[in-house]
Amino acid sequence: MRLIAEQEIMAKTRAAQSPISTDGKSRVVIEGVQPEVDDGRYPIKRTVGESVTVEADVFVDGHDILKSLLLYRRESAREWSEISMDPLVNDRWSATFHVTEVGRYRYTVVAWVDHFQSWCHDLVHRPDTDPDLKMVFLTGAELVKKAAANITGKDAERLNALARMLGGSAALTEKRRVALDVETAELMGRHAERRFVTRYDKELILEVDRERARYSTWYEFFPRSCDGDKHAGFRDCEGRLRYAASMGFDVVYLPPVHPVGRTERKGPNNVLTAKPEDVGSPWAIGAQQGGHKSVHPQLGTLEDFRWFVNKAKELGMEVALDIAYQCSPDHPYVKEHPEWFRRRPDGSVQFAENPPKKYQDIYPFDFETESWQELWRELKSIFDFWIEQGVKIFRVDNPHTKPFPFWEWVIGEIKRSHPDVLFLAEAFTRPKVMHRLAKLGFTYSYTYFTWRNTKHELTEYFTELTQTEGREYFRPHVWPNTPDILNEYLQFGGRPAFMVRLALAATLAANYGIYGPAYELAEGRAREPGSEEYLDSEKYQLRRWNLDRPDSLRDFITRVNRIRHENPVLQSDRGLQFHPVDNDQLICYSKTTEELGDIILVVVNLDPHHRQSGWVELPLDILGLPSEQPYQVHDLLTGSRYIWNGVRNFVELDPQSGPAHVFRLRRRVHTEHDFDYYI
Repeated sequence: MRLIAEQEIMAKTRAAQSPISTDGKSRVVIEGVQPEVDDGRYPIKRTVGESVTVEADVFVDGHDILKSLLLYRRESAREWSEISMDPLVNDRWSATFHVTEVGRYRYTVVAWVDHFQSWCHDLVHRPDTDPDLKMVFLTGAELVKKAAANITGKDAERLNALARMLGGSAALTEKRRVALDVETAELMGRHAERRFVTRYDKELILEVDRERARYSTWYEFFPRSCDGDKHAGFRDCEGRLRYAASMGFDVVYLPPVHPVGRTERKGPNNVLTAKPEDVGSPWAIGAQQGGHKSVHPQLGTLEDFRWFVNKAKELGMEVALDIAYQCSPDHPYVKEHPEWFRRRPDGSVQFAENPPKKYQDIYPFDFETESWQELWRELKSIFDFWIEQGVKIFRVDNPHTKPFPFWEWVIGEIKRSHPDVLFLAEAFTRPKVMHRLAKLGFTYSYTYFTWRNTKHELTEYFTELTQTEGREYFRPHVWPNTPDILNEYLQFGGRPAFMVRLALAATLAANYGIYGPAYELAEGRAREPGSEEYLDSEKYQLRRWNLDRPDSLRDFITRVNRIRHENPVLQSDRGLQFHPVDNDQLICYSKTTEELGDIILVVVNLDPHHRQSGWVELPLDILGLPSEQPYQVHDLLTGSRYIWNGVRNFVELDPQSGPAHVFRLRRRVHTEHDFDYYI
């Protein structure tokens, strides 16, 4: 790999971009470059330490040998790094580069006819008796001279000596040997004249985030419920922070922490009439005490919030803050900027609706206002404000109800100044809308995992997420529950259902989260039949949680998170494969590294009520396991070890005692001391 200046690339390829100016001499075609999102309109995504494998169709008329390079650079850099691309099959070429810094990169492909290698290829097929061989070597000498003319130093001296030798009186066999020598190929590969270079017509974009974009484990809780029946403040939450950290979570996510409006405040279970002591919904943002840049007085002060952020950091966690672009009727914006809100025919402000749901305590912004530019700037300033308080992760509420151009602008502006800031799109909406938001800049995206419960649904959905073009830009963030969603499976599956869904979330996806303590305490009571709303939802009231209940899933969650932390293969969404099981209530899948150095195999009983058994089939050749020797599967959840043989092996899972296996596969190794062990 070497560095080349932008000016050099442009000078060498300007002719290739204009067939008229080159008289058609640029003969190479470059097309089918991947990864490429929407013809290069949007960036692909990676995190620091990951690699990007670029493939392209590169071909030319006739039989000449080509040279193809992958070029990449930091967007702020002037020089390109170049890597030789390797031919695959059928004129497909490939190369891989690694990213080491947060920020934007650019990459593209260039190619040209390699006249020296074409000459070498021709030479190989000419016998020593060929009467034109002397002229052939003179042609080779001319090619070497041209390469030497462009450089100075020792390589120039070596090339000139080579040219003299090829054009001189040395024996033909010696000339052939030197011409086809590996050192000659390397020397000419560095310096051979690049004529009529074709450059791909786009510079593609790569957005590189920090590691937490690839792998994170979130725990959501309401700070106001950290002190039983009394409205808690941030400094009352130290115990809850330690509790989350002890389970292995690295992000604590808070609902909005701003003052809550009084007008149309909702009471417990979303009743329309609230009592004076009712706390209301945190998403009804804004009151006399302030709006989106203020802290609810009962939670404390900005200093208390910064204390909370620092305390989380001391415990190895980050704070993710909910940003909801909406207002209560009492928000200062409503009086200060009435033009930012839509009016109904009677002159009143239009409250939020999603029929049949009505949110009388919330006013949405009108993004079609004539003052949209002022509105955009103010909304961006909200992110700026909380970044100043130490927040680097934002969960954005309902981004699909705000304009796409706004998100592309505001995320782009924030990332330009703060490339380490991450954004989670809470967009349970139509697939194309979710994907558009991901393309526009959201770091991760909520998914349909919450409603995918059967083996067929899970297999189909996660195959789509991990093995189609979407994986280049759409990072799934899976949640078995949220304060808004208690799905039917959890309502009727009991404690085993919560274990099943957590095991799936934590091993299928590298990014997952739960809303607790409702989750670990298996809170499955719905407000009414057919509803996904919690009974006594914490969105509208304080809740007292007994974290020491003997039936808590705390220990199980801790074990699962520890397995994720100790096995890097579970910290990526790549390498996921599903495997056959002859029972539709059992799902089996593996995650592997490219080198197969780490293999995790997961088997989950999807039936929370009954014991299920079946035969698992593994592709031993793909997993790099011997077909003629036994191998060990080590259950990281229980510590149990089993010896398996061959392709098919039997499993049985009881949902009450443990609905999942998380196996680490270990190969058998023979030693000269007549005993075996597994690695």
